[in-house]
Amino acid sequence: MRNVRVIILALVAVLLIGATSAFAAPKVIKLAHPNVPQHPMGMAFEKFKQLVEERSGGKYKVDIYDSSKFGNFDSVVQGLQLNMLQMGSAATPNLAPFSDEFLIFDLPFLFPSYEAADKITDGPIGMHATKALEPSGIVGLGYYEIGFRNLWNNQKPVKTLEDAKNLKIRSTPSKAHISTLRALGMNPTPVSWGEVYTALQQKTVDGIDIDLNLAWHNNFPEVNNNVTIVNSLYSPHLVMISKRFLDSLNAEDKAMILAAFEESKLYERKLIRDGEKEILSKLADKGVTVVKLTPEERARWAAASAGVYKEFEERIGKELIEKIKATVAE
Repeated sequence: MRNVRVIILALVAVLLIGATSAFAAPKVIKLAHPNVPQHPMGMAFEKFKQLVEERSGGKYKVDIYDSSKFGNFDSVVQGLQLNMLQMGSAATPNLAPFSDEFLIFDLPFLFPSYEAADKITDGPIGMHATKALEPSGIVGLGYYEIGFRNLWNNQKPVKTLEDAKNLKIRSTPSKAHISTLRALGMNPTPVSWGEVYTALQQKTVDGIDIDLNLAWHNNFPEVNNNVTIVNSLYSPHLVMISKRFLDSLNAEDKAMILAAFEESKLYERKLIRDGEKEILSKLADKGVTVVKLTPEERARWAAASAGVYKEFEERIGKELIEKIKATVAE
């Protein structure tokens, strides 16, 4: 009888342990990004959430803080460092204080295509830049993308370099972006992201230099009735993870999370690129005049802004710039 009682107690203990595990609260991964949920970036992070929660069998729960709800860039960095935030994304111009190598994405007309950009972001050049974050307790996983910048304005169709002259265009705080717009004859005017729509609506600025997806999903066609397809600057976002969180994972969970990110990254890029084609087909219905620069005219714009390379060559490194040019030309 004593042996039977011991066996029964052991079985009860096993069942209780199993029940406790089954009802254990999931581990929360807090993830922050600055975009709206309907943008490809927002949709891709939802994809990541779905993959992680399903593949972990409920062990992990991903809470997404979109539209900068967690705070600005500094808040995201601090959150990652303290592991109060497990994942986040940031535009590469914000990351220049960690490494000047991130400034390569601010150089105009450097990337001839998305395929060329992939060679840099997914290759050793793009990933080497992320190493500068690690001493601060942050690991760069890889890059989502925003896309190529185009010129939107509410004044007139811009078909030539001369048409763009003196337009007051919203710029990012990036010095290279400001220098590029100025070299193209425009008047760059930094405006914080949260105030851009109002600035366009009230004509505080004449337009904005931004990609198709961001413009569409933030309703900019309502306040800009002209867009010129320039494809001047390629804008990626680095997806980051807290090193403290990453180091706390066992091998299986780490592999699962990294695989989910890679899958979501390819999904995001496809959404961006397919979305551009769809948006272009819809702009006329929104009353937007679309102009695509001829190859000859685009070459003029590239030549006009070539001085930006000289301006930032010392900070970025001439050797790195030449290496990128050679890589994208392959």
